[in-house]
Amino acid sequence: MRNAPLGIFDSGVGGLTVVRAVQQLLPAEDIVYLGDTARVPYGSKSPETIRQFSHEDVRFLLDRGVKTVVVACNTATAHALPSLQERYQIPIIGVIEPGVEAVLADPQAQRVGIIATRGTVRSHAYQHALALRRTGLILHATAAPLLVPLVEEDWLDHPSTLAALHTYLDPMLDRGIDTLLLACTHYPLLVPVLEKFLPAGVRLVDSATTCAEHVKSELTQLELLADENSGKLEIHLTDLSDQFEDLARRFLAKSPGRIMRVSL
Repeated sequence: MRNAPLGIFDSGVGGLTVVRAVQQLLPAEDIVYLGDTARVPYGSKSPETIRQFSHEDVRFLLDRGVKTVVVACNTATAHALPSLQERYQIPIIGVIEPGVEAVLADPQAQRVGIIATRGTVRSHAYQHALALRRTGLILHATAAPLLVPLVEEDWLDHPSTLAALHTYLDPMLDRGIDTLLLACTHYPLLVPVLEKFLPAGVRLVDSATTCAEHVKSELTQLELLADENSGKLEIHLTDLSDQFEDLARRFLAKSPGRIMRVSL
């Protein structure tokens, strides 16, 4: 099983930031990626529908013989991860727990800001997990729905993006946050902008990097690290367009190769 591919899915192409981080950390791992672009976004769907879609995504990856599944979607992790872990025999890893662990790795973290999609914020998954693990934390969670389309338009340095960041983050900064958790897989592309935007002393935690580090830890513990693979990437999308191909290229910071359209 160690040389079987790693399966990663998201509601769209945002999860390719997780793929990129995994490839940088574990270059020998073959990866099968599924983006459910025909039904994106999951954040506007009911929890029941999100669970249904997530099970369909996992079954697709299992049919391709993956050894582990990474749920590279915060909304799907929040609403579907427990049912996925209960039903399937292989390890299934979400993006929320790695982000929580990374926040709490700093013992000085006391005031934590969280930005995410509406669905992730409404689930209270991050807030609940952080509050359970460390009492006394002051949490400020804000839905930042405009950031996803701004990232997808490649408006990273656009005045509209700066205005949106001020709208979403100024209230948190006024409350003295010491940590900002980026709880959406699109947001790592904003890290260079945020590093200039945030005051010194505010720590950034992004879900892609922390998830990749958690995947490495889990595969190491389970003795599932690949030792013969070449780092091949297969990308499957449920809907294809020039936009998705362009996004895949930007999110991976390289050519995505051949992208295959699939039906679930």
